[in-house]
Amino acid sequence: MATRPASASNPLPVTIDDVRAARMRIGDAIVRTPTLHSKTLSDLTGATIYIKFENLQFTAAYKERGALNTLLQLDEAARAKGVIAASAGNHAQGLAYHGSRLGVPVTIVMPKNTPTVKVTQTEGHGADVILEGETYDAANAHARALEAEKGFTFVHPFDDARIIAGQGTVALELLEDVPAIDTLVVPIGGGGLISGMATVAKAQDRPIEVIGVEAELYPSMYNRIHHTEMPCGGDTLAEGIAVKEPGELTSRFVEALVDDIVLVGERRLEEAVSLLLQIEKTVVEGAGAAGLAAMLSEPERFRGKTVGTVLCGGNIDTRLLANVLLRDLARSGRLARLRLRLQDRPGALFNVARIFHEQGVNIIEVYHQRVFTTLPAKGLITDIECETRDRNHLDRLITALRRAQYEVSQVELA
Repeated sequence: MATRPASASNPLPVTIDDVRAARMRIGDAIVRTPTLHSKTLSDLTGATIYIKFENLQFTAAYKERGALNTLLQLDEAARAKGVIAASAGNHAQGLAYHGSRLGVPVTIVMPKNTPTVKVTQTEGHGADVILEGETYDAANAHARALEAEKGFTFVHPFDDARIIAGQGTVALELLEDVPAIDTLVVPIGGGGLISGMATVAKAQDRPIEVIGVEAELYPSMYNRIHHTEMPCGGDTLAEGIAVKEPGELTSRFVEALVDDIVLVGERRLEEAVSLLLQIEKTVVEGAGAAGLAAMLSEPERFRGKTVGTVLCGGNIDTRLLANVLLRDLARSGRLARLRLRLQDRPGALFNVARIFHEQGVNIIEVYHQRVFTTLPAKGLITDIECETRDRNHLDRLITALRRAQYEVSQVELA
């Protein structure tokens, strides 16, 4: 994807000087998050990977930067009346937290189906939360109506020059910490983060490639830039970048400054979340793992490069995280469910369990099915969940069961 510079008659409204001014403005109220080299992930992908841990912000996401930069530029009258936004995600929490800290009233409109934990977290940061509509569009329309009615200032989550400048401070810190970086890999939802980071990258005195990452289920910016019409929708792990309509302003930045956009599948997103927890000991949401997911998906594209990527958020539901980790164990062969056909007679299960014992495999759960089966009345299906050391260990168990004349199959994940 060839970048096209903004024309002189229609320049981009954010420059690196705006980003530098934003950094001076937000100062120490934002955590300067660490940038660390990951030797293990570098060995795994063939790239030299540096990770910026924006999941260590107070609200666990980079969104604080743009929200604070915007709040600090409001005049006294606007501060007194307060601000409003439509968001069920990290933008809501960042705006709520810094609004409360600065004494600016914050109202957040969320769809009625927003998970309770997100409502309580946002209220916990001092915002007034209004639940309206079944979709984001309905919530956004209500927020706009309240803006007009109450005189609030609407703070857009991404399509605003002040937001973009604030998010760009991520790249200032990243490139100061690691001047050798030649490639930035940045998640794209609405496009605010990549717009700000690309503004900084393309203002350097050396070439830096900027690669955006979207979930395959939500290729909205990809569609906008490439004039394609791939569908946007579905349940993605990367809900933080599940945006059906990217910003008009951010689309201009992406078209002018971003070199390419990579689309990543759900399996790679799950793998990236799991690897970051296991290797870097850090919790990230699906959107936060998108950069690593891109490098896992297309290793040849990044091999040999010095890559900087951003863990842009760490707000993931704990039950969802548990599911992701268990699914990763299953895919790697360390957790498995085997389906066996047995005869319904004394000792049948004992004899099977003996083979598991001989192979050093731990049995976690056993499920007997006698009724809802197509087998004869004296037959039964048994599912056994078990824990092995690795894929080879599981293969040895299956071989041993088949040698003992058991009919066995593995219940596979999607």
